[in-house]
Amino acid sequence: MDLVRGSSLIVQGVLYLLILFSVVSWGIIFYKYRQVRISKNESERFVEIFWESRNLASIHDASRELRSSPVAQVFRAGYEELLRVSRSKKESSHGEGLTTELGGVDNVTRAMKRATSVEITKLEKSLTFLATTASTTPFIGLFGTVWGIMNAFRGLSVTHSSSIQAVAPGIAEALIATAAGLAAAIPALMAYNHFVQKIKVLTADMDNFSHEFLNIAERHFLK
Repeated sequence: MDLVRGSSLIVQGVLYLLILFSVVSWGIIFYKYRQVRISKNESERFVEIFWESRNLASIHDASRELRSSPVAQVFRAGYEELLRVSRSKKESSHGEGLTTELGGVDNVTRAMKRATSVEITKLEKSLTFLATTASTTPFIGLFGTVWGIMNAFRGLSVTHSSSIQAVAPGIAEALIATAAGLAAAIPALMAYNHFVQKIKVLTADMDNFSHEFLNIAERHFLK
């Protein structure tokens, strides 16, 4: 702390900015970890309910309870669109049944794609800040280091001393900025890569479920 207090105002500003980046990044990391974990667990639970139940209405009720499950929300979108198509078709053809020619499959597909896009957007929220932190904080820290070293050598020229003892404290103060930049960047980068991979898995789960649901809907409802 003595080194920080003895630093120039520019270096101190850099350090406080890096601390801010780090604190916000860690808050996002804890939030995203909880969000992704709950999404994964609820999605696994919903898929089990889906394959164990033979009643789409009861599955729909379960999907409304599992609001953190991306797969459940994709199902809700598809099922509710299926009901709308069914009602519309019955009104227009006096209950003769649904046909793929009249756009039933396409409507359900589009609804599920929209829901998938919405869920991906939710999952990716705040990841941009982690990526920004990982890519910019090392350079912010480097700027603080360069500025601190410049001040150290400027002070050396003023004192007309060439000993290492005269310049070492200033260089040590400057290097703190680089260390702070790396301390903010490394966890942010690791967390960003981790969450991107987890979101890819959840996205694949949503896509696979959409294909399965569309196959079932086409075989049994959209004839």
